[in-house]
Amino acid sequence: MSARPGLRAGAALAQLDALSDQLMAAFEGAGARRADPPALQPAAILLDLYGEEIRNRAYLVNDPDLGEMVLRPDFTLPVLRMHLAAGGGAARYAYRGPVWRSQAAGSGRPVEHRQLGIEIFDGTAAETDAELFALVAGLLGASTIQVETGDMGVLVDAVAGLETAAHRRDALRRHLWRPARFRALLHAFGAGHAAMAAARAPLLEAVARQGADAVMAQAGRPIGLRDAAEVTERLGWLDQEARTAPLKPDQVAGLEALLAVSAPMGEACVQLRALSRDIAGLRPAIARIEARMSALDRLGVEAASLPFASSFGRSSMEYYDGFVFGFSDPARPGLPAIATGGRYDGLAARLGAAALPAIGAVIRPETLLALADPA
Repeated sequence: MSARPGLRAGAALAQLDALSDQLMAAFEGAGARRADPPALQPAAILLDLYGEEIRNRAYLVNDPDLGEMVLRPDFTLPVLRMHLAAGGGAARYAYRGPVWRSQAAGSGRPVEHRQLGIEIFDGTAAETDAELFALVAGLLGASTIQVETGDMGVLVDAVAGLETAAHRRDALRRHLWRPARFRALLHAFGAGHAAMAAARAPLLEAVARQGADAVMAQAGRPIGLRDAAEVTERLGWLDQEARTAPLKPDQVAGLEALLAVSAPMGEACVQLRALSRDIAGLRPAIARIEARMSALDRLGVEAASLPFASSFGRSSMEYYDGFVFGFSDPARPGLPAIATGGRYDGLAARLGAAALPAIGAVIRPETLLALADPA
């Protein structure tokens, strides 16, 4: 697949359209009605919610009336905004159209591709999770396709249950989707706390004696994007952190063990239950996973054997906060994922609306068709 859109025409376009029609018909058969949100979306809202991975790959434009806009990197947020503007409530939407994401130089991955998907704003979580997974799995069907599942709620709940200061829980939650930064923070809050506090002590002592404004004035001309207020806020955070006791070794070890869970879903639940003896926050997440497994079994999906990893989804959209899944071809690592999906119950509240149960999935028909081409 070329990194540039290229010309879609003739038999190739007819094949793509036919597959897209088939997928849309399946989504409509599941009770979804068609939606077509604008390709241009307000940048300030979307980029604050998509996270660093997408923010750094977005295409931005400036409109004299609308201000800074972004070409949609996906459909979920635009569909949710449209749904909330229409009053919210229970609904299902299906959509098709292009999305845009810039790629690393030389990656060969497309910057524009067609995406089809469904967003569901209703139903009991376990039942709807199972229904959507079974729908997407049934549409893909190929035995060579690899499935992955996870649940971001496992990590969210584990962090929320940590016995430590709120500012630490907030920082760890914010960086769940940045694995390297998360591990660095875990070390800094635990075994590295004493060394970090000692390194920062001279700065914090100077701020305590002279005040933040004086210390910043002595530092010279500002470098970077943070203004004085942000630097002052950061200094306050560092002082608060220095005064907080380090995380207990068993808390750090428990989180590291949790991040390493990777097994068939049935066995993963056994491992999670064992970890929940020391991480009390896991128990609600385990109950949700077990309810989802029962719902999947009722739909004929052998849930216990599905691959599950507690870290799966950490490179996905930052708004996912529950069940996540993906389908790919391990023999074609250069291709984007064939399909992905996840639950994002907390996203409506982050947009200032009432909480709304929500889950969605997308299929990339061009990737699905590319699987038939020689590697």
